[in-house]
Amino acid sequence: MSKLRITLGCWNYDRTRALADGRIQPEGIDLNYINMPVEETFFRMLRYREFEAAEMSLSSYTVSLFSKDKPFIAIPVFPSRFFRHSSIYINAASGIREPRDLVGKRVGNPEYQMTAPAWIRGILSDEHGVPVTSVTYFTGGEEEPGRPEKIKLDLPRDIHIERIGERMLQRLFEIAETMGAQWLTLEVRVSNIAAQRLYQKYGFRQAGVRRRYYSDNNEDALIMWTERIRDRGVRDLLTKLRRALEEEPSR
Repeated sequence: MSKLRITLGCWNYDRTRALADGRIQPEGIDLNYINMPVEETFFRMLRYREFEAAEMSLSSYTVSLFSKDKPFIAIPVFPSRFFRHSSIYINAASGIREPRDLVGKRVGNPEYQMTAPAWIRGILSDEHGVPVTSVTYFTGGEEEPGRPEKIKLDLPRDIHIERIGERMLQRLFEIAETMGAQWLTLEVRVSNIAAQRLYQKYGFRQAGVRRRYYSDNNEDALIMWTERIRDRGVRDLLTKLRRALEEEPSR
């Protein structure tokens, strides 16, 4: 009988390395182990269902149970174990001395529905008296702008989320207009499609390419620019941006 071929998306954990390098062969299975960073694994599985099996964000899986098709079945195997108290960092100049001081403050995380922030919000609420609704959450990429939530959220309106990328763009336009700037230009990695779409949404267009611009991997950068800041079209986009940030804080 031929073996069942299964592609598994998972990171290179010490506890799964024997599967990755073939020292352990699952009985009856021809395993194709694809070693990827966890966020890439989650994104590709949640958005595109690319693998037969994959490591999965616990919080994203839980959210998926509220969809009509319920596309995943969880098995009780936990390749990642982490003490989440060690994942909280504060600004030394913020005046925060104890967890309760977070009430009314701004908290940054890459995505609201990530498992790590979900655990941390629970710990702060249950053990330290910091209600989930008592802070404003700012979401965005750690290394690059434009990081979206992997799955669509439908949150209560008393949970407040701001998108860092769009908030920064709003501030950029405001400062540029105050300084009398005529145009805005920026560079973005060729591979960062999410950031390119964000910039295009608010009026930036490709104007050229800077070859081997990024020193870490010699990746090219796209040069993007806006029309004249004082033109009606750009001002309408800025108004649209302000309204989006004001009217949809929980999306």
